[in-house]
Amino acid sequence: MSVHVIAVTGGPCGGKSGAAAPIRAFFSAKGYTVLTIAETATELIDGGISPKTCPTPLAYQTLQMDLQLEKERVVTEAAGVIGAKETLIVCDRGAVDCRAYLSDADYEALLARFELTHAALLARYDAVFHMVSTAVDAPRAYTLANNSARTETPEEAAALDARVREAWRGHPYVRLIDNATDFDGKLARLLDAIWAFLQACDSP
Repeated sequence: MSVHVIAVTGGPCGGKSGAAAPIRAFFSAKGYTVLTIAETATELIDGGISPKTCPTPLAYQTLQMDLQLEKERVVTEAAGVIGAKETLIVCDRGAVDCRAYLSDADYEALLARFELTHAALLARYDAVFHMVSTAVDAPRAYTLANNSARTETPEEAAALDARVREAWRGHPYVRLIDNATDFDGKLARLLDAIWAFLQACDSP
């Protein structure tokens, strides 16, 4: 049994959530059992738990980290229960992303709260695919309309994209998917990048 865990991350309006269904369809057709973990921040914010309703960024990120780790634990356990020959776990953003929203001191406090290190968080994911926000290189395509939890201006979104990219620095397998094409082309490049990673994993 082989289980691969990937994170699909990036700044706001990069296409992460819209990629989940195509990833499932594409890799299911190739024989993988695909398990997905929805974006935790969107779930919390849509439920009324947000940086605005919590007293501090650290308080909010502590709640988000707690839920993210629990979801990953349950899905990883499910992969073992299902017992498929090849399983792909796809995280819509990963626990490492929280670093982009905290000061260095608060991030260290968060890690201490969960008895983790940054290296240990990075190691939870076998590969990282960063879908660049349209605010970075295709600002006309940037929109708030397709995600009720998104509130960032294009400038804020571009800055967040850079911080998320920096948060994952040090991971041995990170691939950037920019906006050089339309979204269909971007999605095709994402699928190709994930497929290349899986083929490399399965090579003798």
